[in-house]
Order: sequence, then C-alpha cells, then structure tokens
Amino acid sequence: MEEDKVNNPESKTNDSASDEKSHVDAASKFIQETSLEKMHEIAEAARLKKLMEPPKWVYPSE
Repeated sequence: MEEDKVNNPESKTNDSASDEKSHVDAASKFIQETSLEKMHEIAEAARLKKLMEPPKWVYPSE
C-alpha cells in the first residue's frame, strides 16, 4: 500500500489537516447554498454520464 494512501490520522501532517478542513468548509458551504432539487439534478446528470460511458475492461496483471 502506498504511504500517502494510508488513512491514519496520526500519520497526517498539519498541511493535510488544513486541506481536509478546507474541503469540509467547501462541502458545508455547498450544502447550505444548494437546494435539494439542484443536488438531485447534479446527481442525475452524473448518473446518466456514467451510463453513457463505454465499458472499461480490466485485465489482471500476470
């Protein structure tokens, strides 16, 4: 497992903690300012986009 992918609060630096806080602040602002209907529209658009993508083939590594 890559070191930067570890989900361990003790291994995080202060920079990543402040980055996480900024993401939480941005998400909170989005939730406060966006109506539930608009969120449903965004989710539906993402779902339809995902359905229109061609299938992705995953080949096992040998």
